Amino acid sequence: MLCLAGLPTMGSMASSSSIPPQSAGPAAPPAKPDPEALLIDIYKDLGANRLREAQAKADALVATYPTFRLGHLVRGDLLLMHARPVRNFGAMADGPQDKLKELRDEAMVRIRSLQEKPDPRLIPKAVLQVGDDQKNILVVDTSRSRMYVYENQGGELKYQTDYYISQGRFGANKAKEGDQRTPIGVYYVNNRIPGPKLPDFYGTGALPLSYPNEWDKRNGRSGYGIWLHGTPSDNFSRPPLSSDGCVVLANPDLQSLYSTAEVGKTVVVISQHVQFVDKGEWNKQREAATAMLEQWQQSLENADGDKTLAYYSNDFRSAQGENLSLWYSRQQKSMNGARFTSVKLRDVSLFRYPGGPEDMIVSTFTQESAVGKSKNAIRKRQYWVKEGSQWKIIYEGNA
Repeated sequence: MLCLAGLPTMGSMASSSSIPPQSAGPAAPPAKPDPEALLIDIYKDLGANRLREAQAKADALVATYPTFRLGHLVRGDLLLMHARPVRNFGAMADGPQDKLKELRDEAMVRIRSLQEKPDPRLIPKAVLQVGDDQKNILVVDTSRSRMYVYENQGGELKYQTDYYISQGRFGANKAKEGDQRTPIGVYYVNNRIPGPKLPDFYGTGALPLSYPNEWDKRNGRSGYGIWLHGTPSDNFSRPPLSSDGCVVLANPDLQSLYSTAEVGKTVVVISQHVQFVDKGEWNKQREAATAMLEQWQQSLENADGDKTLAYYSNDFRSAQGENLSLWYSRQQKSMNGARFTSVKLRDVSLFRYPGGPEDMIVSTFTQESAVGKSKNAIRKRQYWVKEGSQWKIIYEGNA
């Protein structure tokens, strides 16, 4: 436990928000203390040699969350410290070593989340633009076993909270069915399954994701059934590497996500290492990506076929596997010689794609097109890659 002495003090971890004044009225029932906050406070007390305070908080932690196994482990170590020195987590010599290792791994991941907590003023580099119809964005960092939750406030991302998560038993970068890895990419919540319709194993609910997406399919990645879901009723949390590929959260955290997730709109970006940028850099990258898409839209509206075609990569493949020549010919044939009189894009989202080529952007939008008095709206998705200094579309299809 002496290794915890270097943890930040409470003074250096000031809250980013103040508590609003309470109006008069009936007293609300006291909220449960946050289990991770209690755990972190225990670590800090240990680092400052405040054994008595740490013990009281550990007692409160397991009393409030009796299925939090890591809490019981820490409390056991604290009790043992009254008899002899304890120099690591899970000091019991006769305990199952595989289970103790899993709990130690969880403890260290949670400690790192405190030490490496990103500045809430920074923005995930992968999120370039969110659509007007998207309320929140979920960003998963598998290297930190962490999910960051952002809210769309007038087109700008505002940090809300973050959660500990478990991932695939063999880590990230899923390639095939049964490899017990979590996929890397940009996915959408495509269903909501309440807890009563699920076995207890999945906890209080599940949010299935759109794996495999278009890029996964193009690259031959197989498998299915990648969900955000909760934990069994007898276990508050799971070790960092423990699922068959799903992203697993504690039930209270899953319920918070479940209450706000929107099918077809809530995006989950899963990355092996999330990078954060300041608002100035974010604005710069967002404007460049927006300009890229607007130039393509203008070429459609101007009926400049050669210029439009120049925005597509020679490596283009459609959802049906067509090359650029076959796909573009089919698109032109469907128009039957007609030309767009106007093309507008709305509810545009732009994400820098994790785990793809170094420079790849996925755009999703509703394209509103008019041909004379006839109007049509279609939801589209494009994948753009950088070839030299030019951005090119490598995939386009219905979303």
